Amino acid sequence: MTQKPSADNFDSIRPYYDAEVPAVLDRLAHDREFLDAITRYRLPRLSRHAPWLARALAGYKLQRQMRGVTSVRDFQNHIAYYMRRMLATSTDAFEVEGLDKLDPQRGYLFIGNHRDIALDPAFVNYALYQAGRDTVRIAIGDNLLQKPFVTDLMRLNKSFIVPRSARGKRAMLAAYQALSGYIRHSITRDNHPVWMAQREGRAKDGIDRADPAIIKMLTMAHRQHDKSASLGDAIRELRMVPVSISYEYDPCDTQKARELHAVHTQGRYEKVEFEDIRSIVAGITGAKGRIRLSFGEPLSADFETPEQVAAEIDRQVLGNYHTFPSHQLALEATGQAPELLDLSEVTEADRTRFAARLAGVPEELRDWWLAQYANPILNRAGRIKG
Repeated sequence: MTQKPSADNFDSIRPYYDAEVPAVLDRLAHDREFLDAITRYRLPRLSRHAPWLARALAGYKLQRQMRGVTSVRDFQNHIAYYMRRMLATSTDAFEVEGLDKLDPQRGYLFIGNHRDIALDPAFVNYALYQAGRDTVRIAIGDNLLQKPFVTDLMRLNKSFIVPRSARGKRAMLAAYQALSGYIRHSITRDNHPVWMAQREGRAKDGIDRADPAIIKMLTMAHRQHDKSASLGDAIRELRMVPVSISYEYDPCDTQKARELHAVHTQGRYEKVEFEDIRSIVAGITGAKGRIRLSFGEPLSADFETPEQVAAEIDRQVLGNYHTFPSHQLALEATGQAPELLDLSEVTEADRTRFAARLAGVPEELRDWWLAQYANPILNRAGRIKG
């Protein structure tokens, strides 16, 4: 059960409690923008010609579907149904390794590479759910919470808010102290698992690297509580486990290539309104091929600096990252590092599929598209500096 913690108050960033679920669901069932968003995808023709009727039908169906949902667990049981359907329609395989080596009675801080806004933590959650374990509390940037209904949906699904929009050093410090405190509280007091990305934003170029600044934030609460505590003590307390997720194909790969190309040629990229929301929808609905999720080992060694912690996360994330034929074929197409190429598992069907996807990428974006798939191999071999 998701209940209010006995100490500390994190109301501005925490997920919803069970007692709040019915009121939030009722609010969503009457939220005009949310219902319009649903009908644009599910009832496109009716939403254009009779939007009021489309909204009424969507609201009625939502209330029927959510009847009897009175807790976060009930809500996530509904999500599990849609996850199973999404896996059946948009993936060829979903494999999990390493989870069986982790104590099912302990809450861990899963810190992973980040490729998809919603699906990375969703797949971690699904793996835990299938194993009968507690699902994670998910760190999500407030830049994604552009509408009240999005905030409601995310917080219903056990998301807590990472304050990226705070302005000024004092405000940022206070925000990150609260965030660090909430994560520490989740692990040490609630014994509840948490997921967060190893750096801010997705690795759009396929180069996975942990950010030492994230490590500093995570250890802030422990070191504030005990001024004499070492960094190693703070890391051990959080029971941090690196997680690798690898997609054979990324439904947002062309959009990521477009953004990388714009930054390279124009110096910046301007997102259109609600682009992140569209990326979430594309990630969920688009073809992903095979997916491999790998859980690493808890960080228990002594660390003296955040950079050492980040290096260990990188070692595990890259070491456990699974390369598919798409990665090998992209490296082959770039002509880089032929000595790293391994085509032993590449079939003609793989080549045909890869060629078809590449053919759909605009010519000026192809180098950036290929790099997303080739870079994990180059990065693991230490060929990418930065």
